Amino acid sequence: MQGEANVRMERDSMGEMSVPAEAYYGAQTMRAIENFPVSGLRMPRAVIRALGRIKGAASRVNAELGLLDPALAEAIERAAEEVADGALDAHFPVDVFQTGSGTSTNMNANEVIANRAIEMLGGQRGSKQPVHPNDHVNLCQSSNDVIPTAIHLALLEVLHADLTPALDELRAALDEKAVAFLPVVKTGRTHLQDATPIRLGQEFVGYAGQVERALRRLDYARAELSEVALGGTAVGTGVNAHPEFARRVCARLSGIYGFEVRETTNHFQAQNTLDALVFASGALRSVAVGLTKIANDIRWLGSGPRAGLGEIALPEVQPGSSIMPGKVNPVIAESTLMACAHVIGNDTAVMIAGHGSNFELNTMMPVAAHNLLESATLLASASVNFTRRCIYGTEATERGPQLVEQGLAICTALAPAIGYDAAAAISKQAFETGRTVREVARECTSLSEEELARILDPASMTEPGNTVGSAAG
Repeated sequence: MQGEANVRMERDSMGEMSVPAEAYYGAQTMRAIENFPVSGLRMPRAVIRALGRIKGAASRVNAELGLLDPALAEAIERAAEEVADGALDAHFPVDVFQTGSGTSTNMNANEVIANRAIEMLGGQRGSKQPVHPNDHVNLCQSSNDVIPTAIHLALLEVLHADLTPALDELRAALDEKAVAFLPVVKTGRTHLQDATPIRLGQEFVGYAGQVERALRRLDYARAELSEVALGGTAVGTGVNAHPEFARRVCARLSGIYGFEVRETTNHFQAQNTLDALVFASGALRSVAVGLTKIANDIRWLGSGPRAGLGEIALPEVQPGSSIMPGKVNPVIAESTLMACAHVIGNDTAVMIAGHGSNFELNTMMPVAAHNLLESATLLASASVNFTRRCIYGTEATERGPQLVEQGLAICTALAPAIGYDAAAAISKQAFETGRTVREVARECTSLSEEELARILDPASMTEPGNTVGSAAG
């Protein structure tokens, strides 16, 4: 008897289901709970927030269009606000690995909002009176256009609020270091071998430029994501939706989010592909690959302190070994690298999800949503941590300038004066004898000391490209 008191009976098109008495979800969500005990992973908070906002805006628009009783619309909107605010998160238990259209999550939202609205209006939870999850909360909608719209909105929100500010902070920190390190002339490296001199600041100009262009690529992705599927309903034709519905809801969502949300001009592509999400995932992957390059360079430049390159000193944030006293490792860079690896793996799954587009619908939306939101959030937090715990505290050492005179590639500057072959011979002799290029050139050429000083000036070799103007300014 005690068990019976803790449940209520609900009915959907397939029959009766026993639902926990205190649950705001209903029969269809309960079926999904039983059908998908797969991972324990839930839809990201940003997606649930987007669903709440879509349902709330839809109820207001449907009332304006004369399709929904204003009193019901007000209750639905209030309940949807609670969903958006996270007050009812405990009532969204459906696993990410569910029906490929995300119908289970859409119905989860419809049932929670309907039951909460019923409660607000003095009705009995689970009664579907006076608010019905399909007839009222889902009015003018389908899972097939609502779920892709919610994913777009969720990802846009994280890009705007989290990832873009994180990358902006990283770019600014790298720019600051580029200016601070500009006087430091060191040996450049190509193919992991010594190359002509470069300024440490110029290397950081390159890192800052990577992040700047990553932000630009994310701007392209955001422009794609702002076009949403809402209004297409089941297969893109807009059946059962008012022709003004999507445009008006998008206008309201634009005001709520603070960025543009617009109805697609081609509903058929908007919900039978994940092309925009695959593109966005590619942009996130490019951020991860760029951060991998920067973090790897940083840890290699800081390697040592005596047997490595040791050209920069990284902040010492924790002991590095359980057995070697005094050892300090580049753990922040390593953490960043692992986050980037995870994002790159997520992108592969999103690409495969894009292959799940058959005829009028993609049926791998939930996993794409999970991976994209995880990737964007992970990149944001990893970038902030990398900036604040590593880049800000990075300092140049004397090691870079000390190695320049010993480098062999400075013979490159001799080539215009004595020819490539003669310069190569000087480099080879310097390597074999352990002497400097300057010392060998002094003996093997007719160049004066003044000419050698001018030609082999490491700082002058970093200027011809004029590559540091923007950072130095």
